[in-house]
Amino acid sequence: MIRTFGHLPNGREVQEITLKKGALEADVLTYGGIIRDLRFDGQSVVLGYSELEPYLTEPGYVGAIIGRCANRISEGRCLVDCQTVQLDINESGTTHLHGGMTGFSKRTWAIEQHDKASVLFKLVSEDGDQGYPGRLETLLRYTLTGSGALRVKITATTDKATPVNLTQHSYFNLNQSPSVLRHRLEVAADSYLPVDARKIPTGEVRKVAWTPFDFQENRVIATGGRAGELLDHTFCLSSQKRSEPVFAAALESPDEDTRMEVWTTEPGLHIYDAAGLSGTSPGLAGEAYGPHAGLCLETQGWPDAPNHANFPNVLLQSGETYHHITEFRFS
Repeated sequence: MIRTFGHLPNGREVQEITLKKGALEADVLTYGGIIRDLRFDGQSVVLGYSELEPYLTEPGYVGAIIGRCANRISEGRCLVDCQTVQLDINESGTTHLHGGMTGFSKRTWAIEQHDKASVLFKLVSEDGDQGYPGRLETLLRYTLTGSGALRVKITATTDKATPVNLTQHSYFNLNQSPSVLRHRLEVAADSYLPVDARKIPTGEVRKVAWTPFDFQENRVIATGGRAGELLDHTFCLSSQKRSEPVFAAALESPDEDTRMEVWTTEPGLHIYDAAGLSGTSPGLAGEAYGPHAGLCLETQGWPDAPNHANFPNVLLQSGETYHHITEFRFS
């Protein structure tokens, strides 16, 4: 089903597509490729808004597709084929964040095809967009599977070498409690990326053992916002992208009634506990979202990869195809 969800300030229509299969139902928007709501057995398991306006004014990239490059690039500069490229600076005057001021999360995607359980979107990013070289064509497909999973498949092609690192930026909350800190989390990573004061990776790959970032065994998140324990870090799943999704993480509601597993082809999982989330617009349950209202599990390449030779490569060459598959599996 497709309906009009609202209109942008320029008058352009934003459409909402409702998908349903088995125990899952999703509402997705053409604006930002946003997952506005995702319901498992009738219960919302993501943060979202009932109207368009908060998606235009509230911070947090709630439910959106992030591109061309997720996360941060130091000074907005990176080397592409021996040429220094300057990207849009949109955070603290020194950082390129989530694709720039008008990245993919702020664009209207075109509907290419859809049925009851899936929708295919397309977005064209022209050469020079936010400073990125090359004309990038991106296809995004959301599919609800019969086995209780939301499958996110993204492909992209370019006519010129360019960094590409896309992710889905939903905030998960499996029981719609005010905070996710009592949820249980497991992460299939024995290393993570330390960051500096700007949240830029230092280049070190550090073991999680004996740190607050050790989730190798299922445990309560419960950082509580203590210094040094805020979750806004990338966990290293592998040294390179995989051809098929593998287990990356599991999130469980406090009562253990609902479990979501994350399976992905991506080498990194950036986890953000939404400590800085603070809005005024009512969410799906009618209340504004505060700190720790949801947990982002962003499957992606490692942040600032173009500036770290030891990180998995995120440079897409002309003639190559970017492939990304992530599945959120519910039970």
